[in-house]
Amino acid sequence: MTARLKKTVALVGLMGAGKTAVGTVLARKLDVPFRDSDTEIVKAANMSIAEIFERDGEAFFRARESEVIARLLDESPGVLSTGGGAFLSAGNRAVISARGVAVWLDADLDLLWNRVRHKSTRPLLQTADAHGTLARLYDERKPLYALADLAVKADPRYSIEDMADKVLDALRTRPDVLEVA
Repeated sequence: MTARLKKTVALVGLMGAGKTAVGTVLARKLDVPFRDSDTEIVKAANMSIAEIFERDGEAFFRARESEVIARLLDESPGVLSTGGGAFLSAGNRAVISARGVAVWLDADLDLLWNRVRHKSTRPLLQTADAHGTLARLYDERKPLYALADLAVKADPRYSIEDMADKVLDALRTRPDVLEVA
């Protein structure tokens, strides 16, 4: 089976959903570029996301994030990993759906916690109660992630490869995004 990606696939979801890991494998399977909006922001700012949050605040970061996402969507079709908060912006949701397709990697709270609890690179979780913070973010953001064009349910038993295959299955339902020959 050969497949041609017609629009960029923007992976959305909470931190720990697997956007970068699954996106990398998905891009390889589709033979398209993999792009990561967080990586692009870090490169442009020459500082970590945590440093940007600390120095300039979340609002500044979100504005740069929106600019980067719009720019990356203008490039050739590929797979784009977005930051966990990117899809909260109505503007980002609109530009992603207009120029690409949003795919929500829908992982439950326990799976997300198991993946992020030992990481110090998550500025939003640098709180006295990291699990409580993640649970609150999960509850607040889930209705917005549910607005994505496609959703793929994560399962703790899935490997990264399995999850990429599930995303491919979902993309096959969208001939405007993925042309299969």
